[in-house]
Amino acid sequence: MQVIVEPDVSNAGEQYPSDLTDEQWALVEPLLPAPRTGPKGGRREKHPRRRTVDAIMYVVRTGCAWRQLPHDFPPWQTVYWYFVRWHDEGTVTRIHDALRDQVRRGEGRNVEPTAGLIDSQSIRTADTVPADTRGFDAGKKVKGRKRFIVTDTLGLLLTVHVMAASIQDRDGARRSLLWTRLDHPTVLKVWADQGFAGRLVDWAANTLNRIVEIVRKESGQRGFQVQPKRWAVERTFAWLTSHRRLARDYEHHTTHAETMIRWAMISVIVRRLTRGRPARRQGPRPLCRTARGGAAR
Repeated sequence: MQVIVEPDVSNAGEQYPSDLTDEQWALVEPLLPAPRTGPKGGRREKHPRRRTVDAIMYVVRTGCAWRQLPHDFPPWQTVYWYFVRWHDEGTVTRIHDALRDQVRRGEGRNVEPTAGLIDSQSIRTADTVPADTRGFDAGKKVKGRKRFIVTDTLGLLLTVHVMAASIQDRDGARRSLLWTRLDHPTVLKVWADQGFAGRLVDWAANTLNRIVEIVRKESGQRGFQVQPKRWAVERTFAWLTSHRRLARDYEHHTTHAETMIRWAMISVIVRRLTRGRPARRQGPRPLCRTARGGAAR
């Protein structure tokens, strides 16, 4: 008789590229709320927390639906329940902020930044998004939602808000600047692009007592060109959209869309902390040819 032995996945690590390594899990685990252990604290947790976090990371990285989670993860209902619970309790925000502070300390910076960068990104939405939370961005020709983020000068997330794409940058940025003022009062100056010029600059100065400096394009510039100061926030959007769940907005609630962005940044930050330095893009690889002139493999 042939005996089939199923693999033990109760404490599996790195089964998928999105799974946390042991070093990365050691950073995240202490920041999670204490598990329920006794009869007075509720029912004991059935599935390992590491597999639950790995499942959330899998959804964020691959963009699959909750119901399409592989069977070696906990049931999708359990994973989604923890996603919503940790969102409602503010756990995801606390994890993200604590890890961001570790990166800043490792870079020799003060925990609280003194300057920031703001930008927006219009993104298409799925049919699961309610009509009252999406709109049409006439400038970008995108029907969907718009993400407003404020980062520090390292490109690390400070504030994120998701709104309908029909909202103008100058109007939508007010909420993000206000929350940056409340959560990070040491940020005295924020750089922005030309889309935020005008009455927003005066409103920030008069209401928030903060400086919004507009970084303008060079005269005669054509096509894309890296702009001083602002390049870091553009890189942050590149980090986010490398996670397929964020290439399009699927979330019913805008607050859940913001939490998805924080989970993506947690993934970016833990890799940076365990790597010990920012990622380096691979340089050009010259084509080597053989003596006969053929390309070497």
